[in-house]
Amino acid sequence: MAMWVFGYGSLIWKAGFHFDDRLVGFIKDYRRVFYQGSTDHRGTPEYPGRTVTLEPAEGEVCWGVAYKIIRKEDQEAALEHLEVREKQYDMKAYLDFFTKPTATTPAVSNVLVYIASADKKLNKNYLGPASFEEIAKLFTQKAPQDQTEIIFLNLKLHLFK
Repeated sequence: MAMWVFGYGSLIWKAGFHFDDRLVGFIKDYRRVFYQGSTDHRGTPEYPGRTVTLEPAEGEVCWGVAYKIIRKEDQEAALEHLEVREKQYDMKAYLDFFTKPTATTPAVSNVLVYIASADKKLNKNYLGPASFEEIAKLFTQKAPQDQTEIIFLNLKLHLFK
């Protein structure tokens, strides 16, 4: 049985695992927010970067991509990769994925989605809402790899073509 993974942040342009198909579409009743802190690959413990997560939002949609992974070995490799990459996200959900705005039936059901909850007891890296000015300050901070600015630019490039 095929496994599907939904990407709504950097997974859109940088999967990091083998996949057999890629569909553009959305999940319902969630919105993308820059509320999750990252202390490993987008920041440091002193200067956490921000990454996107999802928050429930009735009636809204979050666009992204769903990756189909068929072979068992590829599924295991993808999960191993994602468990490291998404380690600061404390929840997994299996949601319906749609490809057409007017669709009432999902194109794919049970798509794996990594989510960082707002529960500070479970998610020590949750930062919560911030002003545009606070997020803009992150552009001047040193991060081990790519900075928050790259996420903004890539999301714009890949979602608003």
